[in-house]
Amino acid sequence: MADRPTEARHPHSAGLHTLPGPDALSHLLDAQLAALATVRPAIPMIDKAATAAASSLRAGGKLAYAGAGSSGLMALADALELAGTFGIPPQATPILFAGGTAALLHMTGGVEDDPALAEADFHRAALKQGDTILCLSASGSTPYTLVIADLARKAGLTVVGIANVAGSKLLEQSHIPILLDTGPEVVNGSTRMGAATAQKVALNMLSVRLGICLGHVHDGYMVNVVADNAKLIDRAARIVAGLSGRDLDTAKHALAQTGGAVKPAVLIAAGASPEQAGALLKNSDGALGPALAALNP
Repeated sequence: MADRPTEARHPHSAGLHTLPGPDALSHLLDAQLAALATVRPAIPMIDKAATAAASSLRAGGKLAYAGAGSSGLMALADALELAGTFGIPPQATPILFAGGTAALLHMTGGVEDDPALAEADFHRAALKQGDTILCLSASGSTPYTLVIADLARKAGLTVVGIANVAGSKLLEQSHIPILLDTGPEVVNGSTRMGAATAQKVALNMLSVRLGICLGHVHDGYMVNVVADNAKLIDRAARIVAGLSGRDLDTAKHALAQTGGAVKPAVLIAAGASPEQAGALLKNSDGALGPALAALNP
């Protein structure tokens, strides 16, 4: 294991337990900041992955996430946020997490070594040619993740590999390899730290870019949310008011006519009828910008 960069000794590891609290925490923060810097060289591949994922979803396919342990948790966190942030239905973003829901309460290492479990999870997700899958593994050698990536390639999926070790098997067998070369951890081998931090930031960027590609972000607003609680109703009203140039009462009235859907509410607040708003969005493939331009040429 020591030949993996993620398992090597970090310069600040020695004597970490003897340091005053603030000094130890400063070392930990410095390592996290250094991990973040590894995301920038990966931007071209992150953009390529987002484009592939958007293409799959636009065609009615799926964007799946797969991983074990800390990497699996990063994948899970990103996937679960897509519905609330961008209105992407959960059935379009299946999560393949080693050990399933039971592992969320008590994580064990053995499940990530079980190829039969990986195969069962893959088939249960009902993925098909044209779908995209994000496979995460800090070491790039986790058996569970590698089996899923291999099955995905054979099934005609676009495989995006996200790993923290250059030349790792996961990156080699991925169509779109995303290397986050975070190196050693201050707590040796604890990839829930720098490696996971870099993965989480890369996933945040990837999924936001995905939302932009799908037309679910307009001028920095989340325009594909459906307001179904008090917080979202207030946020949606402010979005509609901001993009339509109308007051909050007009925005709330428009939202009431769309069942809380922001995109058509923006058009209604800007002067369209509900029927016209629907037609404009249909003609623009759901993108708000062209629909607004068509309403107010």
